Amino acid sequence: MTATLFDHAKRVAGSYLQPLLEAAAQRGVTAQALEQAAGLAPGALEPLPESLPADDYVRLLDVGADLANDPHFGLHVGQCVKLGTYTVYGLILLSCRDFGHVFEQTMRYEQLAHDLGRSSIDIEDDIAYYTWHSNYGSAHRHLADSVFAGIRVFSNWLAGITLPANSLKLTHDGGPPELREEYQRVLGEVPVFNAGANVASFNALMLSWPVPNADVSLYPVLQQHAEQLLQQRATSQPAITHQVHAAIVASLARGQVRLASIADELNLSPRTLQRKLSEAGATFQQVLDQARFALAKEYLKRQELSLVDIAFLLGYQEQSAFNHAFKEWAGMNPGAWRTA
Repeated sequence: MTATLFDHAKRVAGSYLQPLLEAAAQRGVTAQALEQAAGLAPGALEPLPESLPADDYVRLLDVGADLANDPHFGLHVGQCVKLGTYTVYGLILLSCRDFGHVFEQTMRYEQLAHDLGRSSIDIEDDIAYYTWHSNYGSAHRHLADSVFAGIRVFSNWLAGITLPANSLKLTHDGGPPELREEYQRVLGEVPVFNAGANVASFNALMLSWPVPNADVSLYPVLQQHAEQLLQQRATSQPAITHQVHAAIVASLARGQVRLASIADELNLSPRTLQRKLSEAGATFQQVLDQARFALAKEYLKRQELSLVDIAFLLGYQEQSAFNHAFKEWAGMNPGAWRTA
């Protein structure tokens, strides 16, 4: 099981939850059944909440697949994506001049729809590589499937045509081999599984394709609104998690970080710090892992640092412990992440 890194501030918008509920209902699974199986409070899903913890959303995907007896539940959730799924971020995409602009706005504003992962795009020669960096690793197959199926549905809708199938690689195992024809039907081709990263590759010329019927005049207004929403998110994080995160970052290179030492730096007792973190919906280990993961990704960009160096800077006694933790967080080992 991939380690959970993120505190309660990591959310999924209620509108992003709607396709999951719709796919479940199509298969005879009620919101009440999902709530019970996922350990949520009665009424947590109906009426549709404004937002939901990201951890709960991922759990709902997994229990939804079990309740529906659907080995490709994630693909079918993605097929239920609509314009409103992505909130104001979706409206911004509809105001983009071309698909290159669409990807730029995705990297900036997808967090308004969810905190499940982040996008990046790179171009080498004539090929564009779109990578989705899941916050939950390869253990949650339905999450990656729902994301890429949703991207295909929404991209086809933006283009006004069925786009050519992308060459797709996914970090998960693909499920039962005898059932993989569903990937062909939904995504246009069967991905390569057990890959080092979740990557769709396509001809870079597609980035210059215009978005038909785009109302580019709306873009400045929508962008201003989206920036305001981002600012609100940045200032709404629980203060205690920020304080602990900052104290951990400052302490990591000096050796192993302990709850007691961080509590002492914040002039709190360990028991009080644990209570305050619990009230904020987090644990000390979650904040520690979050800080280490963020720092690890920055350190891995610096080629002069070896993996042994990075392990030391993150407070690990052995590189093997760092390798294991990073694979839990990112779904791949740090060497593969650096190469990718």
